[in-house]
Amino acid sequence: MTDLTADVFVAGGGPAGAWAAIKAAEAGASVVLADKGYLGTSGATASGGTGVWYVEPDPAAREAAMASRESLGGHLADRDWMARVLDQTYANMREIAEISRYPFPEDADGRQIRRGLQGPEYMRRMRVRVRRSGVRILDHSPVTELLADASGAVAGAAGHRLRADEPFRVRAGAVVLATGGCAFLSKALGCDVNTGDGALFAAEAGAELSGMEFSNAYAIAPAFTSVTKTAFYSFATFYHQDGSVLEGAGSRRGRSVIARTLLREPVLCRIDRATEDERRAMRLAQPNFFLPFDRQGIDPFRDLFPVTLLAEGTVRGTGGIRIAGNDCSTSVPGLFAAGDAATRELICGGFTGGGSHNSAWAMSSGTWAGQGAARYAAGLGGRAGTRTVRALGEAGIRPSRADGSGPGHREVVAAVQAQVLPYDKNYLRHGDRLAPALDVLDAAWRDLRATLRADGADGVRARSAAAMAAHARWMYRAALARTETRGMHKREDRPGQDPAQHHRLVTGGLDEVWNRPETPVPAVAS
Repeated sequence: MTDLTADVFVAGGGPAGAWAAIKAAEAGASVVLADKGYLGTSGATASGGTGVWYVEPDPAAREAAMASRESLGGHLADRDWMARVLDQTYANMREIAEISRYPFPEDADGRQIRRGLQGPEYMRRMRVRVRRSGVRILDHSPVTELLADASGAVAGAAGHRLRADEPFRVRAGAVVLATGGCAFLSKALGCDVNTGDGALFAAEAGAELSGMEFSNAYAIAPAFTSVTKTAFYSFATFYHQDGSVLEGAGSRRGRSVIARTLLREPVLCRIDRATEDERRAMRLAQPNFFLPFDRQGIDPFRDLFPVTLLAEGTVRGTGGIRIAGNDCSTSVPGLFAAGDAATRELICGGFTGGGSHNSAWAMSSGTWAGQGAARYAAGLGGRAGTRTVRALGEAGIRPSRADGSGPGHREVVAAVQAQVLPYDKNYLRHGDRLAPALDVLDAAWRDLRATLRADGADGVRARSAAAMAAHARWMYRAALARTETRGMHKREDRPGQDPAQHHRLVTGGLDEVWNRPETPVPAVAS
């Protein structure tokens, strides 16, 4: 076993985890970071370009930016949190330019354009900065559970080093969960590491979640690839199989039309509304978008090609671990959350998308969580790495009846996907379809909770399967509890917005899932 101690342990190596590790180290903490893959190349950001919610500090521009999505998100966002994120993102993007020397493009006046980042280059430079900060990096080392001290405070984490095929344990003063959201192994680009593990760990420690009903994000992708970059489809026309135009279909407000049509027939697409200048700009901005087309000899601007919708769950949804303090602490002492693992309702309510707000939230929440974790660990004095700890993991690692009679991790994943991936269950929501799907998921959870257990790499997969099952149940329980349409949560049987439900919905529990309204919607602490 690799047995380490640190002031701060960071789980996850995407942008949120990288920023958390850097800022904790800058605050004087010793830091260990563990990632499922290789920090700098794994996850949704590292696989492609991303926009960033970056706005110059001009009052009118900031006001317009904050107002732009309030209605779309069901008026559940918080202006104070939005302002904080805009300020922090502005500062972090300056650091990317000045410290990491990121090669931002320039406008005609020679000013850098900082509204987007190329994921591979961004994360390559973040890895360099993490290493230079003195952080110890454990690549290919997925976390499988949290550790707690006698009081219930989180005191570290444990997992498995895949390359060495051995377990590891890190006793720490504080833990930052930056493990990403849950995309249910849908094959969406860069999301195979995003199985929602961090939320499962947090729930086992007693933390709450929020916004889990806003977790039914689907992205348009060519049917022959997993590339889910959807911005360019705003320049597209969609067609029926017979070549007639599919009216009302689009990337912003017409995905439900695409989903309904896909239940009956293939949907075809052509990006035929972009000018020549826009086409050249697209290839420069997102070269990986065009790679699958070029390999197959398809010109997406002139040729028809089939499309599908891939589930992205809480990666492009807004649900996640509930934030309890302005340092991104949770309701559990010693536990912090950042990035897609945490709820993004604070800045975009019930609706978000790829990049933009999510990218800004990742760097901002990562900054605050790393700084907050360092402060918490410092407050423990010399006890940070010497406390007696106990492991908190249950489903998939410590079943209640380990007689080997239940399903394996592959069967659990297949059972969850059968209830979560279909458009008519998760995207085109209706109570008459959600309730029976939840019954199936509850039964699957009971079976896996009783018997699912594996060791080594299979143990990692078992925990991911359990996390997917937990996410699906939290999502559907919250979706049934919110008996209205708000944000991305659209109920076909409840099409209107109910003023009485203008609140966030807090979710918790594992064997017994519960919901409660969070009223009033809280403002950030001063």
